Amino acid sequence: MAQLWGGRFTKETDKLVYNFNASISFDQKFYRQDIRGSIAHVKMLEKQGILTEEEREQIIAGLEGILRDVENGTLEITSEYEDIHSFVEANLIDRIGDAGKKLHTGRSRNDQVALDMKLYTRDEVEAIDELVKELLVVINRIMKENVHTYMPGFTHLQKAQPLTLAHHFGAYFEMFRRDRGRLQDIHERMNWCPLGSGALAGTTYPLDRAYTAELLDFAGPTNNSMDSVSDRDYLIELLSALSTIMMHLSRFCEEIITWNTNEYRFVEIDDAYSTGSSIMPQKKNPDIAELVRGKTGRVYGALVSILTTMKGLPLAYNKDMQEDKELTFDAIDTVKGCLALFTGMIDTMKFRNEVMEASAKNGFTNATDAADYLVVKGVPFRDAHGIIGRLVLYCIDKDCALDDLTVEEFKQFSEVFDQDIYEAISMETCVEKRMTIGAPGSAVMEQVIAANDAYLAR
Repeated sequence: MAQLWGGRFTKETDKLVYNFNASISFDQKFYRQDIRGSIAHVKMLEKQGILTEEEREQIIAGLEGILRDVENGTLEITSEYEDIHSFVEANLIDRIGDAGKKLHTGRSRNDQVALDMKLYTRDEVEAIDELVKELLVVINRIMKENVHTYMPGFTHLQKAQPLTLAHHFGAYFEMFRRDRGRLQDIHERMNWCPLGSGALAGTTYPLDRAYTAELLDFAGPTNNSMDSVSDRDYLIELLSALSTIMMHLSRFCEEIITWNTNEYRFVEIDDAYSTGSSIMPQKKNPDIAELVRGKTGRVYGALVSILTTMKGLPLAYNKDMQEDKELTFDAIDTVKGCLALFTGMIDTMKFRNEVMEASAKNGFTNATDAADYLVVKGVPFRDAHGIIGRLVLYCIDKDCALDDLTVEEFKQFSEVFDQDIYEAISMETCVEKRMTIGAPGSAVMEQVIAANDAYLAR
């Protein structure tokens, strides 16, 4: 078909070149945003006296008809058109005639695609933010139910000190809360309207860009037309934020995969989020957690790709920028799918509380508290540290926990030990005496959970 830009050219574009240049296969995702932007543009043109009221009504009716027909399946977006803008404009002209040819007055495909991408991205930022919030609701619910569920905390993948499942999940609550903050920052920074910037230098038509921005729920028009058509910072920020979300999901998945092993048995993943083996009948594999972990690299790749694409581009618009779409669409779809599946997985996951508590006891996670017990009794900390280290070696040889020793055995290492050592190193004491904000003690955890409730209610 004839191109919208064909007047300058005397030869048909080579078919291979046309296909290489075309973006309709992926930018058709923009059809709602493209039509919404065009309707706002037409309303502004009529307000400024550039179109008549009759032309405005004709064009808007035609655009709404195209949207309706695409939505109900009677109008198909096909590769006959170079891009979604060509599809909308060509069909509009077919339907309403010469009035449709006035749609593009005062704008370029450069500011049009910049608008469409911003509108689409803004919608997706809001959708992803809602999915992260739904995940936070589930995490907070699990925290409420497990304030007294004792488990080992780890450093270097070694059992370190006892804490609670609520405290462990609370760490992820903080990560995903920061993710929401990043999404909201991106939304605020990107929410300026590029339409009316033209190809790069604005237009001689008396456009009211502030009115167009208002119709499209932007904070206002962008201030520099060159930057407006060449800015992809908001996509780089979004892909960076999505990469961070995926990193957090991947870390969480790694722990769940470990907790699901026969050696740990901390959790049981629901059948709906597991698969079996084609050859080993006993297997129940954490496939969803593994896939989320694996797809993290895919989202990282999108970020690196757009950074690499943008790094050498002079002002203003360059066709290279067309490469922003497919990778961004894929990253958005990947993150949305991972968030939804991960939320469902942990929402249905069962926790083996007794196994977790036994693991904390058998891993000497109360060794630090045993040393603190000696310090309170007047033993210098460095001496106390050495005494408990020798006690741990003794327990390893006997294959028992500190809690299993008799008072007489304790006294072999220091006469300071007495009957009160058992209360001092119990899981409950080790956790509950940690009462500073941010620690796992139940009283401060209840304060944190209440703050989480208030945050989620906003």
